[in-house]
Amino acid sequence: MGNEIKASALLLSVLAGRFGDRLSVSTAAREQHAGTESHLPGAIPDGVVLAQTTEEVIEILHACTTHGMPVIAYGAGTSLEGHLSAERGGISLDLTGMARILSVEPENLLCRVEAGVTREQLNTHLRDFGLFFPVDPGANATLGGMAATRASGTNAVRYGTMRDNVLSLKVVLADGRVIETGTNAAKSAAGYDITGLFVGSEGTLGVITEVTLRLYGIPESILAGVCSFTTLDGAVDTVIQAIQQAIPLARIEFLDEKQVEACNAYSKLDLPVRPTLFLEFNGSEAAVAEQAETFHAIASQNGGGKMTVARQVEDRTKLWKARHNAYFATKALRPNCRVWSTDVCVPIAALAESILGTRADLDAEGMLATIVGHVGDGNYHVLFILDPDNHEEEARAAAINERMVSRALALGGTCTGEHGIGLGKRENLIRERGGDAVALMKAIKQLMDPSSILNPDKIFT
Repeated sequence: MGNEIKASALLLSVLAGRFGDRLSVSTAAREQHAGTESHLPGAIPDGVVLAQTTEEVIEILHACTTHGMPVIAYGAGTSLEGHLSAERGGISLDLTGMARILSVEPENLLCRVEAGVTREQLNTHLRDFGLFFPVDPGANATLGGMAATRASGTNAVRYGTMRDNVLSLKVVLADGRVIETGTNAAKSAAGYDITGLFVGSEGTLGVITEVTLRLYGIPESILAGVCSFTTLDGAVDTVIQAIQQAIPLARIEFLDEKQVEACNAYSKLDLPVRPTLFLEFNGSEAAVAEQAETFHAIASQNGGGKMTVARQVEDRTKLWKARHNAYFATKALRPNCRVWSTDVCVPIAALAESILGTRADLDAEGMLATIVGHVGDGNYHVLFILDPDNHEEEARAAAINERMVSRALALGGTCTGEHGIGLGKRENLIRERGGDAVALMKAIKQLMDPSSILNPDKIFT
């Protein structure tokens, strides 16, 4: 312990001499960078350094390697499974200062950005080009962080996740080497998929400093809608049938009754308190009208009511803002409590069984929780609302979460569709992938980060 304290003090002295007031050791800054939105207690780092260039990231990694101290890359801080917790101390490497949009190539439908550029910042910049970046995790996350956690979101049903929309990355490795993982071409068969290795690596293999992204044209017409159902399974069956009939949905989000109640109160809506779908159609005027008509016909057969549509930008914005604020709406249901947000993802045909089973578990336990999800790709979330001082309640939530994961795995799904493994789902990763696959992951980690300074103890110990 004494040697670790000495190494930390030396490292902080070196960084202070180089970065001045861009190094912070204040308790407030360190606590902020420990992961405040996670349900897990966050261990605070020894210091926080704000980097502004790739060259500075190289310097910081060299210093951390020399002193044997961990370094944890930090974006917007919304990671939910303890990704940012400094389990072994070290440095939180804040990349939000790297916020330059480096290039936009409208003719190639791509752009190059630094890791600290946020999703909203990029889309504001792209508007004059008639383009947008579609991956929307429901928070104004940094694009480097979204790549590192393989983020998904409301548009994934049509446009895919970060895995599908990252063409190339600039990555600084633990030893300070810098690599480019891909090209600007739409596809490549050259060697291993190094880009795919880093997308979703949660900062354990390298620090992403630049990202090249696919872009899309802003649709001619956008129509959002809300449709409530008499039963939960009727809403989910509608999603499955709409996907099977190849309706090109841009977004389709499920909210259970408790989540609708929360959104009504928090976002000043007046939706029927029933299982509800928020959806969006993109395309030409004629195509959007046809898609909406076909969807309404399917919904009607499954107990769906009349679909309320939102054509104006302000109406659509209000609707999707309410969906994005689901976390805060849920938290407001029970003041002075905290929210544990967990997720699974299953094959689309198994969605009804998975959600109904989870809802039955919640009701049987009398657990206050909401269900909301990007159900177009089989991904949904449970938001437990817990008394921070009630350990028995937390244990019951953990048991429900384990049953939820077990059910998803039995149905051919995954323990996490977008939150990642971090600290919270390490055991579930072994159950899902098996010991040999996880051993291979550990071998890759050991090869690329032999001193284990890059976000140690995340994904596996």
